[in-house]
Amino acid sequence: MTYTAAVSGATGYAGGEVLRLLAGHPEITVSTVTGHSTAGQRLGSLQPHLHALADMEVVETTPENLSGHDIVFLALPHGQSAEIAAQLPEDTVVVDAGADHRLESSGAWDAFYGGDHAGHWPYGLPELIIDPSGVKQREKLGSATRIAVPGCYPTGSLLALAPAVAAGLVSTRDIVIVSASGTSGAGKASKPHLLGAEVMGSMSPYGVGGGHRHTPEIEQGLGWASGQDVSISFTPTLAPMPRGILTTATAPLTEGTTLETALKAYQDAYADEPFIHVLPQGQWPTTKSVVGSNHVALQLAVDPHANRLIVSLVLDNLTKGTAGGAVQSVNIALGLSETAGLQHQGLAP
Repeated sequence: MTYTAAVSGATGYAGGEVLRLLAGHPEITVSTVTGHSTAGQRLGSLQPHLHALADMEVVETTPENLSGHDIVFLALPHGQSAEIAAQLPEDTVVVDAGADHRLESSGAWDAFYGGDHAGHWPYGLPELIIDPSGVKQREKLGSATRIAVPGCYPTGSLLALAPAVAAGLVSTRDIVIVSASGTSGAGKASKPHLLGAEVMGSMSPYGVGGGHRHTPEIEQGLGWASGQDVSISFTPTLAPMPRGILTTATAPLTEGTTLETALKAYQDAYADEPFIHVLPQGQWPTTKSVVGSNHVALQLAVDPHANRLIVSLVLDNLTKGTAGGAVQSVNIALGLSETAGLQHQGLAP
């Protein structure tokens, strides 16, 4: 059986990445692409790398144009998905790549985003441990018709730390996460600080001091994994590369935690995951190894002097961090092979 899909925000980075993956999906056909200011234009003039879909016309993003499909991907700015999603048929699989349906807490939504809280949908991160017993989010995605794709930073942060907090290997207080992201994470809109002359050869922090919008999302997911209240200090940084995230997360060790027990916890947690790779000891992850793929690579160490666990993890912010996670979750919801359309390996050199 072939399923039909509509992709909104098709001319942005996230929408374009969804289309790139679906163009190679054996059981999903793209039948509609939508935009706003780009409506009426040929997709190939806006996304020239999408040769298989180049002759499609971008139409206006409306509930009418998105209805009538088996799957709708909403790659829209934060705050714009909920109104459209509410008007789509209940049996349509709707995937929100924005933040509108990620948070359970209306208070956290109000504090970090503002406006009406649209509620919480099943979270599109299948590998995430959501209970100290080891249950994973995958169990909540089967037959789901509404899916909230995580933010790219939370995807890396949660996969880096969930096995440790679920197993009680680290404290859920005093968790420190620093992530470097490629510029595509900021979207396709023209912004002076993202000009090549500003970014090349330079790195810079932003959202410093607990103000980044992904903070409550990371605390929410680690809270599920640990069954406890979680407090993190999260600092994002902008790196001079188009794609990729390097997350380094550290947390205080609990009594009895050693490198051996930590490695076993991670190897057990991710042993059967097709996209997550705990690297051999001595090998550290690089963003280049996962570019263009849905794969995640990580390594961990124990710092005895600081008594902390250190986890370094890499992913492609547009693939596993957004579009790949969306397609993977849809595959699960429809009962397809979880890896369908996601067979790309990393691109090197």
